[in-house]
Amino acid sequence: MSTPAPARRIIPIARAGTDDGAHSPRQSLRLAFQVGFFALFVLAPVFDLFRYDLNADHAWLLGMEWRLGLDPFLAGQASALEAAGSIMLHLFVPLLTVAAVVLWVAWKWGRMYCGWLCPHFSVVESINKLMARASGKPSVWEKHRLPAWKPDGSRAKVDARWWGLVVPAAVAFAFLWAVVLLTYLLPPAEVYGNLIAGELTRNQFIFITAATVVLSLEFLFARHLFCRFVCAVGLFQSLAWMGNRDAMVVGFARARATDCSSCLPERQSACDAVCPMRLRPRNIKRHMFTCTQCRQCIDACGETQRDNPEGPLLSWVTGEAARQNEAGFRAFKER
Repeated sequence: MSTPAPARRIIPIARAGTDDGAHSPRQSLRLAFQVGFFALFVLAPVFDLFRYDLNADHAWLLGMEWRLGLDPFLAGQASALEAAGSIMLHLFVPLLTVAAVVLWVAWKWGRMYCGWLCPHFSVVESINKLMARASGKPSVWEKHRLPAWKPDGSRAKVDARWWGLVVPAAVAFAFLWAVVLLTYLLPPAEVYGNLIAGELTRNQFIFITAATVVLSLEFLFARHLFCRFVCAVGLFQSLAWMGNRDAMVVGFARARATDCSSCLPERQSACDAVCPMRLRPRNIKRHMFTCTQCRQCIDACGETQRDNPEGPLLSWVTGEAARQNEAGFRAFKER
């Protein structure tokens, strides 16, 4: 009588129902921040929270006129030195203060503005998801399809009919952006009034048309490439983050790397698949230069390892743990 072979230990994929971790508490919070900031981006000019009025030749801030204080100089009642001081006080000090806050946040936690607030990154993620539904790839430049499995264990559905929504969505986002950007330069009541009445001026029509075409192409073909290689706001955040060895990074339990083989069927990685910037989250920090700290890779790992008693392999780490994460990468490579 033969003895049955011992059963292999298999770490089961978690039960279905969370849709790639998109509905985890942290992702729900991030979505709330993104929606709120996108609404602020659209409505700020309407309520004069922030915009520059080309007609009136001055800015608006929090419902009040924001001028550089050059009227006394132009009237011959102030010196050039006083005018320079006024420009410094009313223009450079506020701008440098905002820049300092953004860079300080990036120095400690990375590109949090990009991943949690930026309205452009919201569009990037939205188009990525629609394009993945249409083609199985989040970008037209992606060489390979995403895994056929989601982190929750369900099959990823691909249907070419979704292209009927991808292109209109990109154009709609581009048109909205074009109109909103124009309201940052001209009175919103004038822009929206002319748009609704179909009486845009020649210059308004040219601006909205040109911006819609350019942004449509960017949203369709170069959205995450723009975030990675072009956006100056993102670049300076990345530089600040890279300069702090204790900054928050995605840590990887490299000693348990074999658990990744059971992450998804067909030996594919859930964390790589969900990254909207098309990065490899288990990599060293300098290869994660454009990470937006969106946490989707961590949530996807947590979903696939939900039934693993040792827990997920990815987590946010800071301080000494962040340093050890990088040291662990070098030690892992040397073995």
